[in-house]
Amino acid sequence: MRIVITGATSFVGAAAIQELLENGHEVYAVVRPSSRKLETLTGQEAGKNALREGRLHIVENDLSAPELLTEKIQGSCDAFCHFGWGGSGSGARTGEQLQEENLRASLDTVRAAKALGCRRFLFSGSQAEYGMHQTRMTEETECAPRSAYGEAKLRMRRQGEALCKELGIRYIHLRIFSAYGPGDHPWTLVESCLDAFTGNAALSLGACTQKWNFIYITDLAKAVRALLETPEAAFEGLGNPVFNVAGDDTRSLKEFVEEIHRLCKGGGSCLYGDRKENAEGAVNLIPDIGKICRITGWKPETAFGEGIKKTLESR
Repeated sequence: MRIVITGATSFVGAAAIQELLENGHEVYAVVRPSSRKLETLTGQEAGKNALREGRLHIVENDLSAPELLTEKIQGSCDAFCHFGWGGSGSGARTGEQLQEENLRASLDTVRAAKALGCRRFLFSGSQAEYGMHQTRMTEETECAPRSAYGEAKLRMRRQGEALCKELGIRYIHLRIFSAYGPGDHPWTLVESCLDAFTGNAALSLGACTQKWNFIYITDLAKAVRALLETPEAAFEGLGNPVFNVAGDDTRSLKEFVEEIHRLCKGGGSCLYGDRKENAEGAVNLIPDIGKICRITGWKPETAFGEGIKKTLESR
């Protein structure tokens, strides 16, 4: 398949590209002009080989002008993965103007995908769309996002699906839960824990009593590939285009933190309840992943502790 991917140097984008290249696909990696993170794509063996073979193409293009992609990508493509989205960090999630700009650019990206001949459009939604829940979250669970970020992602689910239907493209909406692993953002909980515990420092956290769920980045990348490779007939009649993408291990956040602490040989310490909650509050993450497992045959393979060990080894 010929696949276009925005947000190509992001945590999720780079992992998805590596997975797709390793499985023989051709990728057009859309990056910001003068991107300083190209090493995430070209530094890996899969990227080096694909560049030599002509299966990896670096396309410089700003997210705000997706219509220009038709001038930079020759020939038709099969699928489009839109991972490019500004302001994903906790501090930026309340910025309404930024999130509105993300939504507008994402809808324009659907139109660019149509112009490129894509038959499938895969969008990276978020757990933030669900809001506060105390029970298991299926794709049919009512959404009540608590941030401008979650609201914009949810609006893309509705408006993006409608636009894709109008243009004759299959719309697939990933609701991604907490991904972790090598290459993660330095401000995430897992990375903050690893920095503190390996550096023998104290880490201030919230109460960490809420239920949580993590997915290892390689498992997430395999889910992306599964949704791209699954035959069209499997999606017929589904109605709801949303797929929860998460791990199969849900427990209290404090239990995850304590496991990281043990794997870091007990260095450093945690100060629970010493930090105020993030922009979306102490939400519970209790995802149901039965749908994606049933439709694609994918399932998470990496236990949390195993993923933490791999992340430590990569440092």
